[in-house]
Amino acid sequence: MSVPVRLVSAAGYRSNVAAMSGNKKGLLALSTAIALATLAGAPHVAFGQAAPTSYQVFFDFDSADLTPKAIQIVDEAAVNATAGKITNIDVTGYTDTSGSDAYNLRLSRRRALTVQAELTKQGIPASEIAIFAKGKHDLLVPTADGVKEPQNRRVQIVYAGTTGMIPAQTGATPAPAVTCTRESDPYKDYSCLDTYLGEGFFERFANYYKLEWGQAGPPSDPNAPSSHRDGWPATPETTPPMPFTEWPYGGTTAIGVNRTGSVDSPLMVAMSNTSTGEWLNNNGIQVYGWIDPGFNVSSNTVRPGGNAPINYAYTPNTIQLDQAVIYAERTPDTVQTDHVDWGFRLSAIYGENYRYTQSYSPFTAYQINKNNNVYGYDFPMVYAEVYIPQVAEGLMIRAGRYIAIPDIEAQLAPNNYMYTHSFTYGYDNYTNEGVQASLFVTKNLMLQLGVNDGTEAYVFHAGQQIRNLDPNPLYPGQTFAKDPGATPSLSACVRFTWNDGKDTIYPCANGINGGQWGYNNLQWYGSTYYHKFNDQWHVSFEAYDMFEHRVPNANNPTAEAAYLNGGTPFSPQFVPFNGPTPVNCHGSTGIRCTVHAVGAVAYLNYSPGPLDNISFRPEYYYDPEGWRTGVRTEYINMSLGWQHWLSPQIEFRPEVGYYRSLSANAFNGNSAAGIAPTKNYTVLGAMDVIIHF
Repeated sequence: MSVPVRLVSAAGYRSNVAAMSGNKKGLLALSTAIALATLAGAPHVAFGQAAPTSYQVFFDFDSADLTPKAIQIVDEAAVNATAGKITNIDVTGYTDTSGSDAYNLRLSRRRALTVQAELTKQGIPASEIAIFAKGKHDLLVPTADGVKEPQNRRVQIVYAGTTGMIPAQTGATPAPAVTCTRESDPYKDYSCLDTYLGEGFFERFANYYKLEWGQAGPPSDPNAPSSHRDGWPATPETTPPMPFTEWPYGGTTAIGVNRTGSVDSPLMVAMSNTSTGEWLNNNGIQVYGWIDPGFNVSSNTVRPGGNAPINYAYTPNTIQLDQAVIYAERTPDTVQTDHVDWGFRLSAIYGENYRYTQSYSPFTAYQINKNNNVYGYDFPMVYAEVYIPQVAEGLMIRAGRYIAIPDIEAQLAPNNYMYTHSFTYGYDNYTNEGVQASLFVTKNLMLQLGVNDGTEAYVFHAGQQIRNLDPNPLYPGQTFAKDPGATPSLSACVRFTWNDGKDTIYPCANGINGGQWGYNNLQWYGSTYYHKFNDQWHVSFEAYDMFEHRVPNANNPTAEAAYLNGGTPFSPQFVPFNGPTPVNCHGSTGIRCTVHAVGAVAYLNYSPGPLDNISFRPEYYYDPEGWRTGVRTEYINMSLGWQHWLSPQIEFRPEVGYYRSLSANAFNGNSAAGIAPTKNYTVLGAMDVIIHF
């Protein structure tokens, strides 16, 4: 426990000087007193004059309560202010460096308000007291981040003005008193944020949505540290209206541009003045998420499934809950370079979109593979991270389950330009389980290398065998691997960003192993590229080739019979729905073949203002064996979408799209129900709304 200490004013030293007036040491005592007063924070004064006085009181760790000694010091400051007819008092709160900036700013303000309340109790009008909150800035004892230094947990009381006395000039003019009310605008004065929000959880929750309505970002904290490392490539975009600020890359928290606890969340704001919220903020942990309902109007009629192979809206003419998502996370501070930091993310999703995060795991297999549930749940990201800034420009190591790299798009709604997704994204890798290392060799060049268990594989399936119900030329043994794709696999990427931030190229190889037929054992080779023309226009581009070996041939009677009779790991006896099936190889003589798919998609974006973006998505997709979409054909897609933000928390995304299969009918069917497609085109109108919390 730290002890409150009163720093005596220069005026207080006059009695000492008078007592020593006959002593030859008097002049030395006076100069020492003035020097000490200066170090203590009191201004210089002319000898013989009454002067402003500075007091400091100290607090216990993570506390805004005054100890008895602190109360004594504050009361003494009030008595002296009254006697000296002081009319302006500055009360400034500080904290040590343990905990997040946001939490410490609130804690320092609470400390200052506690002192203000005690001064007011002793007769000082609140209108004469100006409250300031410095958080963990302007430290009395300089320390590194995360240090619990008692001398920094303090409130300073300064007499900023006097009546009937002439203080010596101190240079700077004291800041005017700030009186916060419920009508104050935190965008103009951030120190009034808590007053504006109120005290109750639901009151603060609602008021934060109200505060941000029509704004392109949260109110700016003037004391917050920079979220961009000095000399790092320029940040190209803003959110809103884009779904990102940095050009996207996967497998790591963004390095050089992330501060712990920096997500703008109404839920966290609402909880911030509760004991739970204070604990979360103090430890840099955030809990937040979103709800994403949507609908589509389609030229297809078969329900469910008639829009497939279109993704994320596979049932035509319906309203659906796309996803309700919650995160609990701590992200490493990657701007700083002086200490190792850590993070984690736990996520859960419920809705139709679980179909695009699922892997061959117990969590989702019974939902999508056994029962073909339209709605379901999943845990798409469960990982931990360690950030080591001392290695080159920063090394991040992530272990657990995470979204596959690289991709323009993502399964989580806020990470995308548009509501629906391209074929290119919808039929490539979803998630991996493993370890991913990301190293910034320089500020421009990042290298990634990872080891995982394969694409959409479940790590505990590695080595697991199940009984072969019908030994055959494809699988002659009495058992076979439950998932042959659950095997050690590699991922590797290179990312280069130009200094001005306008260009990034990001080639990758993901899920690379022997390429044998597995649940979704995709061998992915491709790249993303981003270019910013100016503040209104940019383009995102992605292309890939992916393949798999030794896939059963649906055109070969022996291979087809083996599949139907339980002689393969993914026969309907084991995976009734949504599993890998034999493909349309070119010819019927071979029982297996190698399959490919090629995708290329671009997003051309125009942003007319800070709350709007318009995206045009042209795409070409080639599925020559029907391996990915179930139909052997080429596809083209042209879609136009508008993203309009009502605030940083609420976004509407209407769009219209035209889809065509060039070689065969691919739409208005349902393979799970045995309904063959009857159309070679789809016209689709769709919209969703993302509500963050």
